[in-house]
Amino acid sequence: MRYFVTLSYDGTRFHGWQVQPNGISVQGELQRALSLILRADVQLTGAGRTDAGVHASMMVAHFDSGRDIDGQQLAYKLNKLLPQDIAVQKIERVPDNLHARFSALSRSYHYYIHTRKNPFLRHYSCELHYPLDFDRMNEAARMLLGYDDFGAFCKSHADVKTTLCHVTKAGWTELQPGQWRFEITANRFLRNMVRAVVGTLIEVGRGRMTLDDFRKVIEGRRRTEAGESMPGHALFLVDVSYGAASSSPEGSTAERGAETTEASSEAVGRASS
Repeated sequence: MRYFVTLSYDGTRFHGWQVQPNGISVQGELQRALSLILRADVQLTGAGRTDAGVHASMMVAHFDSGRDIDGQQLAYKLNKLLPQDIAVQKIERVPDNLHARFSALSRSYHYYIHTRKNPFLRHYSCELHYPLDFDRMNEAARMLLGYDDFGAFCKSHADVKTTLCHVTKAGWTELQPGQWRFEITANRFLRNMVRAVVGTLIEVGRGRMTLDDFRKVIEGRRRTEAGESMPGHALFLVDVSYGAASSSPEGSTAERGAETTEASSEAVGRASS
């Protein structure tokens, strides 16, 4: 029997989602807790692999078990056992052919930046101190929807079979003066892709890269031509969608998590202004 786990985590102290030989990971902590409670070796498969320091207001993972599990009770026990920076929202039985990674139709990420020093945002938003043309950055972001090969934004020497992705949404939104959020949705993402896209868009916003230059970067598919990778602490995985036809987790959990993040950010901004 297959079960989906919907969870969120603060990635600050983790070396990413995936189990690491010499570092603490979200997957490792969750597998350890599940195995202890169920008294059996549990292997989790996640919807994706967030990098070191990256957060998730929604992550989905699946595991298989030969026993009938009360998802509500298991979620309760896990939350008592897991560290404070990991929270399980729900555990539910799903069809055996539903796969946390391969059945996902889309993923969405948010990247946060702020342009005024704010001690309450430093762990979850990237502080920048140069003028940015967000209108021009949004023009560049819209170009992403017209391409399907994003090799320019893939980490060098990454072990990937293809650099093809289908981006359906990309753009910047001002949350309040001095605080911005980049939103991007695609069927899949390459390793380091979102942070590389953001870094390249910032080059456009600073006037160091024209819109034509940005287009050439995409078409050239060379990572060395794109901008630098932005810090991971400002990146959030906020949604994994499986479609309404499945009995899998839906976007409402992620939306609530993202809204909470944004509301907290805005409240902090008002308090510190």
